Amino acid sequence: MKNFFQDVYKNRVWLLMVLPGTIWFLLFSYLPMFGTVIAFKNFRFDPNGFFASVQNSEWVGFENFKFLFNTNDAWIITRNTVLYNLVFIVLGLVLAVFVAIVLSELANKRLSKIYQTGMLFPHFLSWVVVSYFVFTFLSVDRGLLNNMLGWLGIDAISWYNEPKFWPAIIILTSIWKGVGYGSIVYLAAIVGIDRTYYEAAMIDGASKWQQIKSITIPLITPLMVILTILNIGRIFSADFGLFYQVPRDSGPLYSVTNVIDTYVYRGLTTMGDISMSTAAGLYQSFVGFILVLLTNYLVQKIDKEYALF
Repeated sequence: MKNFFQDVYKNRVWLLMVLPGTIWFLLFSYLPMFGTVIAFKNFRFDPNGFFASVQNSEWVGFENFKFLFNTNDAWIITRNTVLYNLVFIVLGLVLAVFVAIVLSELANKRLSKIYQTGMLFPHFLSWVVVSYFVFTFLSVDRGLLNNMLGWLGIDAISWYNEPKFWPAIIILTSIWKGVGYGSIVYLAAIVGIDRTYYEAAMIDGASKWQQIKSITIPLITPLMVILTILNIGRIFSADFGLFYQVPRDSGPLYSVTNVIDTYVYRGLTTMGDISMSTAAGLYQSFVGFILVLLTNYLVQKIDKEYALF
């Protein structure tokens, strides 16, 4: 115990630096985990407060999960969440690495920084702002796309009532907003590569493509694997703003825009079914946890050095 306090005192500066993040995780990630018991109860409000409500609500076991999976909603929200995230992971990885390599190869570094700033800017925009950008293109009356269709003699499209267009719109919007940030992460890794590797390759007569294929990509592969494992762990978590704000919560689009996060939100705000919403959220977290373990296990079988733990 004495050694423990000595270590704490010795590392007090570093511990104080991580203290705000630790408190944030305790309050917003670990403490709310006690509320998962609501998924196994028929939650009813009690005048004596929240804890009394949890304690006095009837225990129903897995009934909330049975009800969730017996509806068509379970299949729709799971399908949408998983398929969209698979596309985001693959395209996000490929495009982020591609953009990072292109930026690292630009000879004019000032121009490279301008490109970096321009591509990173969408990451800091809220989805509410982005939804209005999208609306300026897709508005039925004054949307840019419908105006262009009018010039070509084509009837205007009611974009917010046509589900068939929205998978592509959702994917393009997500990539536009996120690829800049992803490329900066990989660009930082590329900049950290020892330049003597490239100098030796140039002496041997390697072309730019051969340098990228034989040096850049192999050396950033560990980072690519780690970020992919983390992203797979979040495959059951969707970006709420993307799927709620951008489609403007349009009912006709639910078949292609309703995901687990929006389902939980609507369950709380519209139906007021706290037990069902908690069950959906717990289902989401549990499957994500299993996917992280499974993916890490598969990576360990291929190459232990690339595994997350």
